[in-house]
Amino acid sequence: MGKVAGIDSSTTGTTVVVCDSETGAVLRQGHAPHPLDDGEKPTEIDPQAWLLSLGEAAKDGVLEGVQAIGISGQQHGLLALDAGGVTVRPALLRGDKRAQAQAVDLTDELGGAAGWAEAVGSVPQAAYPVAKLRWIAQHEPQTAKRIAQVLLPHDWLVWQLLGRPARRTTDRGDASGTGYWSAATGEYRTDLVERALGHQVALPDVLAPAEPAGQTPEGLLISAGTGDNMAAALGLGLGPGDAVVSLGAAGTVFAVHHEALKDPTGTVTAFADATGRHLPVVQVRNAVRTLRGTADLLGTDLAGLSELALQSTPGAYGLVLLPYLEGERTPDLPHTAGTLAGLRRDSMKPEHLARAAFEGMLCGLTDALDVLRNKGVEVRRVFLLGAAGELPAVRAIAPALFGTQVVVPPAAEYAALGAARQAAWSLGVVLGSQSQTEPPPWAEAATQLLEPGDDSAVGSAVRQQYVAVREQTHPGAFASL
Repeated sequence: MGKVAGIDSSTTGTTVVVCDSETGAVLRQGHAPHPLDDGEKPTEIDPQAWLLSLGEAAKDGVLEGVQAIGISGQQHGLLALDAGGVTVRPALLRGDKRAQAQAVDLTDELGGAAGWAEAVGSVPQAAYPVAKLRWIAQHEPQTAKRIAQVLLPHDWLVWQLLGRPARRTTDRGDASGTGYWSAATGEYRTDLVERALGHQVALPDVLAPAEPAGQTPEGLLISAGTGDNMAAALGLGLGPGDAVVSLGAAGTVFAVHHEALKDPTGTVTAFADATGRHLPVVQVRNAVRTLRGTADLLGTDLAGLSELALQSTPGAYGLVLLPYLEGERTPDLPHTAGTLAGLRRDSMKPEHLARAAFEGMLCGLTDALDVLRNKGVEVRRVFLLGAAGELPAVRAIAPALFGTQVVVPPAAEYAALGAARQAAWSLGVVLGSQSQTEPPPWAEAATQLLEPGDDSAVGSAVRQQYVAVREQTHPGAFASL
C-alpha cells in the first residue's frame, strides 16, 4: 500500500491529508492556521506564513511514509518576484478587491468582454492576477519595475518544496484563472501581461495534468498541483455530465466539459480543470445572502427559515422573490435590487416569504445552470456544496428546480483530497502503473442522492412563475446568454 499526501493552502490555513494511493482512503490528516503578523492586511500576506503553517499541519509524523505530494492553492493569488526569486512585496490574495478599476480599464482596452473572451476565455475581475499587476504598476511603480517573475500560490509552494530550482511550473487549471493564459489554446498571452504591468516577466511552465513538477531533495515526488476549485473537482471525482452548485453568500456553478467555451458576454468563464478537460464557471452574486436577509427580516435564523418554508407550498402562494439584493452578475444587472412580486392578502405570511426566498435563490442558480446547458454542457447530476445544502428546504426544493439528480456529498477536505489524488496519479505514471489520460479511480464518498421524482412538473411550474416575473421586471436580461 502506497501513501500520498494532498496539501491545501487556503486563504486562512493549511490542511494536509494522507491517503492510500490506490483507494483514496484517508489515513491521517492535520490542519494549522496561517500565522499572521499584526500589521498584515486581510488582502495580502508574507508567503513564508504558508510554509510555517504547512510545517505545523504536518508535525508529529503526518507525512511519514509518503511517496508523493500534491499541492492545492487558492486561485487568483499573486506572488511577484525579482530576478533572484525574492518576493518584492507581500503576496496579494484572492479576496483583494483593490483592482476593480484596473479590471474595468483592462476590459475596455481589449474591446470589452468579447475581446477578452476570445483572447483567454475570461473577462478581468479585481481578483485576477492580470488586474493585480495593473494595480501594482499604477500604485507601486517602483515595486513594479523590480518584478521579473510571477507565480501563483500553488506554484510558489511547489517551487519551495522542490528546493527553489531554476525551473518554475504551474498547471493548466490554475493558469486559466490568471487572465493571461487561454484554456482554449493552451498558451500564454504575454502581451496581456505586458499591457497590465508595462514590461514582460518570466512565467512558469504549464505542466500536463499527470506530469510531475519534480522531486524534493529528499526524493519525494511533487505533482503539478492546481487551484483549489480544480482540486476540489478532482477530489469529488467529477466527470462529464457532472455540475457543482456551491452555496456561499454568493453562488458558483461549474461543470466538467470536453472543450473550452467562448462566451462573448463574459458570463461564462472558461477555466481548465486538473484532468485535461474544462471547467466552465458561471457566478451569481446572491445565494445564501438571500436566505440570511430574509431570515433577519422574519426574526429567525437559517434553520428557522427552512422550517417556515416547508410550511408553505410550491410557488409560495404566488409570491416570487427575485434575489438580486447586491445587484446581479447572471444576468448582468449590476445596479439593480431585489424584487418581491405577487403580494396578495393570502400570500402575506412568514412561511410564504420564507418559501419564496428559497425558491428565488434556487431559481437564480438554475438560471446559471441553464446558461451552461444552453451552451451545450451536459448536466446529468448536480453536486450541492456548502453548509446551506444541509437545510431541509434546500434539499426538498432543489431537485425539482434543477431538473436532475442532486448529490449531497459529506463534508470533507475535497481540495486536499484532489491534490492527493493528483499526487497518486503522477506517482502511478512514473511507476508505470497508471494511465496518463485518467486519474486513479478512487472510491466515491458515501453521498445522499435526491431525485426530482414526481415533483418535476411542480418544479417546472415554479420556474415558469419565476421566469415570468423576471422577464416582466427585467425584459431581455437573458436574451444574449
